[in-house]
Amino acid sequence: MNATSDLSFPSHANAFDRGLSLEAVRTRAPAVFAASADERLSAKYSFVPTDRVLAGLMSAGFLPVEARQASARRVSPLHARHVVRLRPRFDTVQLKDSVAEVVFLNSHDGTSAYQLRMGLFRVVCTNGLIVSRAAFPAYCVSHRGNIVDDVIAGAIKVAERFESLAVQVERMEQRRLFKDEQVAFAERALTLRFPDPAQSGMEPLQLLACRRAEDVGDDLWRVYNRCQEHLLRGGLSRRSATGRLTRTRGISSIRRDVQLNGQLWDLAAQVLAA
Repeated sequence: MNATSDLSFPSHANAFDRGLSLEAVRTRAPAVFAASADERLSAKYSFVPTDRVLAGLMSAGFLPVEARQASARRVSPLHARHVVRLRPRFDTVQLKDSVAEVVFLNSHDGTSAYQLRMGLFRVVCTNGLIVSRAAFPAYCVSHRGNIVDDVIAGAIKVAERFESLAVQVERMEQRRLFKDEQVAFAERALTLRFPDPAQSGMEPLQLLACRRAEDVGDDLWRVYNRCQEHLLRGGLSRRSATGRLTRTRGISSIRRDVQLNGQLWDLAAQVLAA
């Protein structure tokens, strides 16, 4: 692999460098420690608290590095959708500016099975990328049966694909985009969040703006990351439907975050395959 870099990020060597304690996970996502499921669920629903599954993952060598949960309006905060990002205790692959992760999602309100997705943490901008299910398989475990062992098995299967993920990232780094290709990518990316271009109130070129020196470049990897950060974090100037100058909001919904991340990855993969 040529995806290593002269830059040295300690988190590449040892996940403990930014691992979260269980108390830190509890503070960020209390639903992980729910003591029961939503009372509206049927008896067929097998409740296994996420913290028990998380403990199993940690025993298997995965360490939590980030956790959050959805804002709960219709259900108890303890039953809301939540996500924990994990890394193997020692990374098996090294990327130029990113760390491969397992993205672990669940809820106790019946809206989500246990899900395991492949993710990337880009160090220079702290972007939490999520790879699409079309590119790499996701593993879903329903709330019944041998949940803990099945989730651990899914996490191991995700981690086993990290090398293939590194190859695809390296190809994105090597794929140069002409200016018109960059604009075309930004146009398509913008429609993922604003399907009606007339309602976006902004120009696709805004997604190509660099927020830091490390983002400068015409390769697909950097173009994709700039668009991803702008679309998910927000903060870009736009004109509302009434003509008022405002700024785009960051994506706070876990469901929308996962969906938009996957769509952006598919878009980049399509350019790579063209």
